[in-house]
Amino acid sequence: MANPEFRCTVKLQYLPEQSQDGQHAFAYTITIVNSGDVAAQLVARHWVITDAHGHTEEVRGLAVVGKQPLLAPGQSFEYTSWTRIPTAQGTMRGTFFCMTEQAWPFEAEIPEFMLAQPQQLH
Repeated sequence: MANPEFRCTVKLQYLPEQSQDGQHAFAYTITIVNSGDVAAQLVARHWVITDAHGHTEEVRGLAVVGKQPLLAPGQSFEYTSWTRIPTAQGTMRGTFFCMTEQAWPFEAEIPEFMLAQPQQLH
């Protein structure tokens, strides 16, 4: 039985030059590794972004940065994107919708991570 699995890790960077007018900008770099035993493709994404006041925004769409990478077992794909929130802190979590070459769907979770300016973390 096939075992499709993508593992995701995140690196975050605060973007002071894009943070203005009460908005705080963050770049995030996602590394996706096909840790399963079958080739699979990332098809779509779903992000849940929550600011410090508890306001939530959901973002859904096809692809990531215009790409739908097909990864063989052991291969990885990395991309960087960004978001803005109206508070200095928040959280972000997500799901990638993926499909094996045999058209079996599965999801890859992106664990929740903090959006915070470096001086906000104590």
